[in-house]
Amino acid sequence: MKRVILFRNGSGVDGKVLLVTHSLEEVLAGASQKLGIRATHLYTPQGGLIDDLRLIRDDDILYVSEGEDFVLPLQPCPGVRPPGHVGTSLSLQSVAGPSLTCSGVSSTHDWVTLNVGGRVFTTTRATLVTKEPNSMLAKMFSCEDNHLLPSNRDAHGAYLIDRSYTYFEPLLNFLRNGTLILDPSINPQGVLEEARFFGIESAVPHLEALTCAQDETPDVEPLTRHDVVKALISTHHRDELRFQGVSLKRADLSKLDLRNINFKFADLSQCNLSGANLNGCCLERANLCGANLEGAQLLNVRLLCANLESANLRSCNFEDPAGTRSNCEGVNLRGAVLEGSMLAGVNLRVATLKNANLKNCDLRGAVLAGADLENCDLSGSDLQEANLRGANLKDAAFELMLTPLHMSQTMTCDL
Repeated sequence: MKRVILFRNGSGVDGKVLLVTHSLEEVLAGASQKLGIRATHLYTPQGGLIDDLRLIRDDDILYVSEGEDFVLPLQPCPGVRPPGHVGTSLSLQSVAGPSLTCSGVSSTHDWVTLNVGGRVFTTTRATLVTKEPNSMLAKMFSCEDNHLLPSNRDAHGAYLIDRSYTYFEPLLNFLRNGTLILDPSINPQGVLEEARFFGIESAVPHLEALTCAQDETPDVEPLTRHDVVKALISTHHRDELRFQGVSLKRADLSKLDLRNINFKFADLSQCNLSGANLNGCCLERANLCGANLEGAQLLNVRLLCANLESANLRSCNFEDPAGTRSNCEGVNLRGAVLEGSMLAGVNLRVATLKNANLKNCDLRGAVLAGADLENCDLSGSDLQEANLRGANLKDAAFELMLTPLHMSQTMTCDL
């Protein structure tokens, strides 16, 4: 079942919620009854005509006409992008600030629009408050604690929250219906981290079980060093070698030339990659938990949302003399050791580096905006021109830094 929010053509107020049934004709009949008009056409906020029920998605905002052409509302409802709007709104702002009005006719059934990492979600305040009353979202959007509301909104009035929308969506649906459903392409470890961040504790046991099952019941036996070397020898240097989604758990791949290999979604947990050449590799969403990458070459590597919790990256080199930056956005480096690594220019935006060892690292020009650096040891590191805007630096250590840390670098961070 899907639900939609309906507005009269040309109006951005007095919207009605409708449950989508079995046919487009039934939706039009329901719209006629809800809005008191003779509904004949449905339009998207961009003016597109809906002529097939399959085009309607859950929580869509639609405009209903009596046969006239689409008319852009003078005041679009929050979260609706008008025609001609290009791109997504990506914010790295902190979560704190002014409040919703909780007096008069307002109630927990008020509609709330959130912009999470550039994607807009529309839900009710009751959804955010009722299921998990002690969660961060409940405290942000309840009438009693409305001083915790995000201080920043996008151009359409949606509250900006700087987290991953990919991992947030399953949690929002969990708050809606009490059932945790994950798309096969979504890593439960990422959803688990978001559940812990937002304090949605009732989802944590389910996600921990999914994470353990993912680690303990591989589909096939892990490949060995012999298997990898055989594949390297038999593959022409111009051909792409892919180990996407393959299990290499605990494999010894030390000192091998693994350049430009696709390891996306691969299980490399507790793998020995010390001294390996991983330049140009795709390790997006790969599991490298507890892996040993000491002294590895990681130039122009893609580590988006990869899991390197407790991994050893001591004396690794991410710095490309040609200026190409390694992309490690959203990577989990909780408790990892990166001491003495070359990380100049690396993109660690919204990465988790809590309790990580970053002693004597070269972080010149690195992007650490929105990163979690709580209790991180940055002693002796070079942070010249590093972007720390919005980072969490609570209890972080900065002794013997090579360059002073300016407050302009750490706007909205928690020192």
